[in-house]
Amino acid sequence: MKMNKYVKEYLLRGALFGGLGPIVLGVVYAILSLTIDGFSLGGVEVLLAILSTYAIAFVQAGSTVFNQIEGWPMLKSIACHFSSLYAVYVLAYLVNTWIPFEWVVILVFSGIFVAVFAITWLIVYLSLRATGRRLTARL
Repeated sequence: MKMNKYVKEYLLRGALFGGLGPIVLGVVYAILSLTIDGFSLGGVEVLLAILSTYAIAFVQAGSTVFNQIEGWPMLKSIACHFSSLYAVYVLAYLVNTWIPFEWVVILVFSGIFVAVFAITWLIVYLSLRATGRRLTARL
């Protein structure tokens, strides 16, 4: 019963923010068309990119719910958050051929993804810890 609440929240967050991905994609494509002579894309490429960036933004926004599931240890929340993001990103990059399907490239992509994810989480963790200490000191 309680898990239903989190599934609904995941879907709501994803639906609310999923549209931001295609908007960012449109801006990137506009910049590319202004800076690269002869830049053009086919309809299938554009459709795949729109669907992929929507999926990325949907999962990105929805996955924030993992950190709010009561009773889950932090490591489990982070692991679910990481795995859902990693899966959607690597699939989107491969489907759109933004990276080639070569193991070395996927390994490099994975290393960069892990590093950025870890740095982001470290910053969030340290910021929350500092905020908690300030609030405790005020009490």
